Amino acid sequence: MRTNLRNRKEMMMKVAIIGSREYTNKRKIKDFVFQLKEKFGDELEIVSGGAKQGSDKYAKQFALEFGINYSEFPPYHEPHNIHCIHGAFRYGKPYNVGYYHKRNKEIVEYSDYVSAFVSNPERISRGTGSALEYCRKNNKKFVILD
Repeated sequence: MRTNLRNRKEMMMKVAIIGSREYTNKRKIKDFVFQLKEKFGDELEIVSGGAKQGSDKYAKQFALEFGINYSEFPPYHEPHNIHCIHGAFRYGKPYNVGYYHKRNKEIVEYSDYVSAFVSNPERISRGTGSALEYCRKNNKKFVILD
């Protein structure tokens, strides 16, 4: 039974939704998530960094609202929650800014495709920029949406 679950996870289309914490166009993310659900159905998994505002917040909100598989990679200084990919032992550490970059790298490695929602494509935040740099280094497909 465990093997079947593992194989099912590997067959999923894992789409990361990342971006600015200042991103406010929730309608655009909702439409994007809905279109993904229409295309991939139950074989879709939305992946996020778990930030409480902006792109991550809306990715989680709409994935859960639409009944889509949802996984989260919060930085290790955040508390563990039921959507975390990693076990509770990895979380609740003392604050370290490096955990954000480690989390971004893990999101990129785990996902099949990365979509970055930013308020201004000319001024991408350092966090989103680091995730996109990991995409480039790993030949991972990504799109920047505003």
